[in-house]
Amino acid sequence: MDTREHVALAGELVELVERRIVDPLEILFGSGEQVDPVRARLRIEAEVWAAQLLGPDESLAVRTAARLIAAAFPGDGPFDPPDEWWSTAFGRAVARRAGHPGKEAVPFATAGAMLGITRQGVHDLVKRAKLDRHPDGGVSTHSIRERLNQPQERHGARRHHH
Repeated sequence: MDTREHVALAGELVELVERRIVDPLEILFGSGEQVDPVRARLRIEAEVWAAQLLGPDESLAVRTAARLIAAAFPGDGPFDPPDEWWSTAFGRAVARRAGHPGKEAVPFATAGAMLGITRQGVHDLVKRAKLDRHPDGGVSTHSIRERLNQPQERHGARRHHH
């Protein structure tokens, strides 16, 4: 596990959970005092979640990703983040460990966002049989996840958006 990746992911998880869960609690309770212990615990838990998302236990990583997505992005429909989300530290970890939760295929533009490459790059990879076209259209999320988990593909080939 890359230390920079862990630090970036833990920091991003703290910001995400604070913005989506803890800040609204503070607004509801009308006082920061009552949520201060939650904020302190969140910093510890974010380190654990980051370690789980990036660690060797794939099943634990997938369960952690699912729990975080369910808590931070509740909704009536399936989780379908904007393409830009995939360039975040959390988005990259989810793509690598779980693919796209709940989807067997994604459009070429989303596949590109998940891989950190252009839509044209995705077309080229499909043409060269490095990614699988899904029978219903788009690109198989399984093949995206497999490509992200090829060690030689993890460094240099990815464009990081900040």
